[in-house]
Amino acid sequence: MKYNEFVGQVQHRLELAEMGPAVRATRAVLTTLGERLHEGEATDLASPLPMEIDRYLAEAEHGQRFDYGEFLDRIADREGESVDRSDANYHAQQVLTVVADVVPPGNVTKVRDGLPEDYEKLFTQVDVARP
Repeated sequence: MKYNEFVGQVQHRLELAEMGPAVRATRAVLTTLGERLHEGEATDLASPLPMEIDRYLAEAEHGQRFDYGEFLDRIADREGESVDRSDANYHAQQVLTVVADVVPPGNVTKVRDGLPEDYEKLFTQVDVARP
């Protein structure tokens, strides 16, 4: 999948009129997820993505520990003042759904299994079973 197609999918899923907010949502979600993941997990998730997108995961400061509430707060802060926790949760779910359409299921499962239970809400739209 190419960059414009990826961002277009995010834009469509979030029902946004313009690409700019879709890019901001993608960057906010994947940068924050990259911070939470260990480097190898982030790299595995990032590698099939368009290079303009994979860097959000790959260049994050990996291995930070924070709960799902902090995850949402960081996304909301990165997206801007008009995004609250509820919006951040929805954006994270939808961006991850687009990621899951591109990335092999095993990579998504590895990420899912490596996150604490409170992150399960992130995967509600993703069709990858937890063992």
